[in-house]
Amino acid sequence: MTAGWIAALAELEAAGQPAVLATVVSVAGSTPRGVGAKMVVTALGLFGSIGGGHLELEVLTQARALLARAAAGEDVSAPVVRELLLGPSLGQCCGGRTTILLETIVPVPWQVAVFGAGHVGKALVKLLAEMPCAVTWIDPRPEELPTAPPERVRCVVSEAPADEVAELKAGADLVVLTHSHALDLEIVDAAMKRGTHRYLGLIGSRTKRAQFEKRLEARGRTKEQLAGLVCPIGIEGIVGKEPAVIAIAVAAELLRIEGVRRPLHSPAAVEEAV
Repeated sequence: MTAGWIAALAELEAAGQPAVLATVVSVAGSTPRGVGAKMVVTALGLFGSIGGGHLELEVLTQARALLARAAAGEDVSAPVVRELLLGPSLGQCCGGRTTILLETIVPVPWQVAVFGAGHVGKALVKLLAEMPCAVTWIDPRPEELPTAPPERVRCVVSEAPADEVAELKAGADLVVLTHSHALDLEIVDAAMKRGTHRYLGLIGSRTKRAQFEKRLEARGRTKEQLAGLVCPIGIEGIVGKEPAVIAIAVAAELLRIEGVRRPLHSPAAVEEAV
């Protein structure tokens, strides 16, 4: 059963589908399931069981109410504890008491992959870690990646970073700024071949872009694919070559793109923040 609910959560997370994890945290008297029983609830599906009957139906109803609130934009990240009396309130003959912990899990829709852990990469990930996105940080040098990254940052040590492109979620934003032009070329080529990214940015000058376009065209990349490459990267108007300055320009560019898909700051949210 344990592997079942873990696998279910992993599949739902990969699909970007929100869910509620219901866990029996305490029992008293006669109950259908013991402490630790788990059930994963989605808007339309159910994985595992906490005992069936009216108990499970009640938890299912409360879990889907949380999912509806999440879909409406409410913050439901705080765990919810529900104590249910199986006899009086639910009409089950067990007659015991069960306490359920409900945890709403809403996958972060905005995915950013950062290739490279040099000075700019470190500065960029530091900014992205404070933003509403999930970051995959890839580099072949383990010593350059932190052993304890921020909560929404996943570090991947890979001797072939270009191979990691196939593992990224469709619609991810890709930022390529490794320590090697050869690695940059392989990653950009792999991203263009797959073609599922929303943004593909490459650090470098217009001269580097021209060189890469020739090499990529020789590999069979089309003019349409080449046109989708952003190089140089970062919004216009921010001047400077310091890593932090470049990182701010790139983060602002990513925020602008994400803001088109999903407004990050509604007028109401701004007023509330003030």
